[in-house]
Amino acid sequence: MAIGSKELAINELDTMENGRLADELKKAKEELFNLRFQAATGQGEERGRIRAVKRDIARIYTVIRERELGIRATPEPAEKPAKKTRGKKADAAAQNEESN
Repeated sequence: MAIGSKELAINELDTMENGRLADELKKAKEELFNLRFQAATGQGEERGRIRAVKRDIARIYTVIRERELGIRATPEPAEKPAKKTRGKKADAAAQNEESN
């Protein structure tokens, strides 16, 4: 997924977990830094790109804040693979500990 593009729509951000949102935010901030650096040195050729990345950052912050306030639902985490089965003695010991 490209940062600063139409691919980073609000409905796509809704499906991301909080950890992935944080990763996307970090990538967007790094890209914004690089774009600002290129603009300062006269190397930047995509003028609208900075604006698009800023909007993506704002969009991500909005989704994160709405989740904190309970306005927007947090997606269900993907199911983790089942743990490896243990031997009968280990299962019995684990059940015994849970009941105490």
